[in-house]
Amino acid sequence: MGGDGVQMPKFFIEKENISGNYIYIYGDDVNHIRRVLRLKCGDNIIVCDGNGYDYDVRIECFEQEAVKTSIVSTSANISEPPVDVTLFQGIPKSDKMDFIIQKSVELGVNRIIPVSTERTVVRIDSKKDAESKVSRWQRIALEAAKQCNRGAIPQISFPISYLESLDLAKQADLAIIPYEKETGNGLRVLIKEKNIKKLSILIGPEGGFSEKEIENAIRYGINPVTLGPRILRTETAGIAVISILMYELGDIGK
Repeated sequence: MGGDGVQMPKFFIEKENISGNYIYIYGDDVNHIRRVLRLKCGDNIIVCDGNGYDYDVRIECFEQEAVKTSIVSTSANISEPPVDVTLFQGIPKSDKMDFIIQKSVELGVNRIIPVSTERTVVRIDSKKDAESKVSRWQRIALEAAKQCNRGAIPQISFPISYLESLDLAKQADLAIIPYEKETGNGLRVLIKEKNIKKLSILIGPEGGFSEKEIENAIRYGINPVTLGPRILRTETAGIAVISILMYELGDIGK
């Protein structure tokens, strides 16, 4: 199941873009279809409504600000996993967040929430800075969702504080926080014979979580877990946990 096989171009649209047997595509995708892909009237593409349905459509014509398509067939998208996963990611340095978002989306997460922790080096000093980062991260999530045939675009939230993340994470059926000093709790033990539909995963930035942060997590009902004897980088830890959980609870390997 290699990464870059040729597939029909895919675009996400809003539900209100569907009018009878026609679907209209707006925004940057219009230029991409016309100028980059150089598609023509009569060509077919795939559009997704973000709610689990894919549409095989034929390009009817190019309007000034839209591409008008007609529906050839409709099918349920089968690529969304049966478990709802939220990744609370301690904000890392450089372009590591880009990588984390891309791979997490490919593996099936539903949302990613950046978290400012005690050891977070990257500081977001203004609303404008936050908006700029989240806008870029959301574009990365969109492109990853297109590439791997997702039926929905995972949402990237605005950064929140660590305590806010604990308050949100505890609402899941199971919330876990990998910690290098944990030796007893393993993932398999925690998920065994549990009916888990909603998962929260908390991953620290470079330098991990402080002992005080782990103590707070435990107070909120978050479960520290071990990922084995090796200490994983922040951009590896989340991917490893998501992969394991999708294998055990989701649709990988089934």
